[in-house]
Amino acid sequence: MSHRPRLLHLAQNKADPRAWTGAFRAAIAAVGDLQLVEDGDSLSDDDAAQLIRDCEVLVTSWGARSVPASLARDPGDLTYICHLTGALRQTIPVDLIESSIPVTNWGDAQARAVAEGAVTLLLASLKSLRPRMQRIAVGDWRPTDDFRAGMLNRLDLGIYGCGFIGRCFIDMVRPFGPTLRVFDPYIDAVPEGCERVPDLETLFDLSHTVAIHAGLSPETEGTVTAQLLARLPEGGMLINTGRGAIVDQEALFAELETGRLRAGLDVLRPPEELPADHPARSWPNLILTAHSLSQPFPKTYDAADAFEPMHHICLDNLRRHVEGESLRFKMDRRRYDLST
Repeated sequence: MSHRPRLLHLAQNKADPRAWTGAFRAAIAAVGDLQLVEDGDSLSDDDAAQLIRDCEVLVTSWGARSVPASLARDPGDLTYICHLTGALRQTIPVDLIESSIPVTNWGDAQARAVAEGAVTLLLASLKSLRPRMQRIAVGDWRPTDDFRAGMLNRLDLGIYGCGFIGRCFIDMVRPFGPTLRVFDPYIDAVPEGCERVPDLETLFDLSHTVAIHAGLSPETEGTVTAQLLARLPEGGMLINTGRGAIVDQEALFAELETGRLRAGLDVLRPPEELPADHPARSWPNLILTAHSLSQPFPKTYDAADAFEPMHHICLDNLRRHVEGESLRFKMDRRRYDLST
């Protein structure tokens, strides 16, 4: 690269350690001259905007200070905003999405990890691993007479949301031979081997198990209702690695408490933590993984291997920007409105 761009990351408080690992900082230093400013929330919007105008590329991530909307009208030297992680709407206002400044995010960086987590929950719930393990731990060896487990082969599996993660999940489970049905009103076509259904009522009517891969938006919040959960059969399952607020959690817990349904949940309704004495923690038909199932845990974030797909995508887009090539995962208003 002949030109070394001036890069800026403006953190709210401290730079997020998972995003800004030692390995990533070393790699980004080979692309451009990085200024990493912390305690950005102490700056006024005018001061933050001026600091950003003096850079060519703003790299945002989890924990970044919100970007002033005034930059859409007066960007100064700013020519590109590269959002390293997800949850873009909390940091970058829609004014910038609709401005001349290109904005990208991590695209499909998390797709394989989240889809793999969903498959893990699906298989563990389907095979009832938790009650099996609990009985063995207390000295029993065989399952009880009312124990139930199933197979993915010919399972009626509904997919709610078919973006990057939903499609990756479908690719992973397809070889097992389930019957796949998809509800997603925002896509042009469903993947090969899937049946498209017109609404959530049909999806739940025709499914034994529903896996949620939709993003959280005003259109999806609270859409998995008590009425929909009641359409699942006895022993049916709900898998959620998307966002907890998509589901009526009280209604789901009511179903789980009776034992009628099973669930594998990586996410819950905010604040995403149950009280220590909440009975759901001990239900044998519920697996909880505390929104961490798809997150890698390196020995230290300063380790040489503390490098994730999001880092590769960010560096590739920075290179593309410097060399005048097309950016990957460029954000537009439609994607922005659908994103979490």
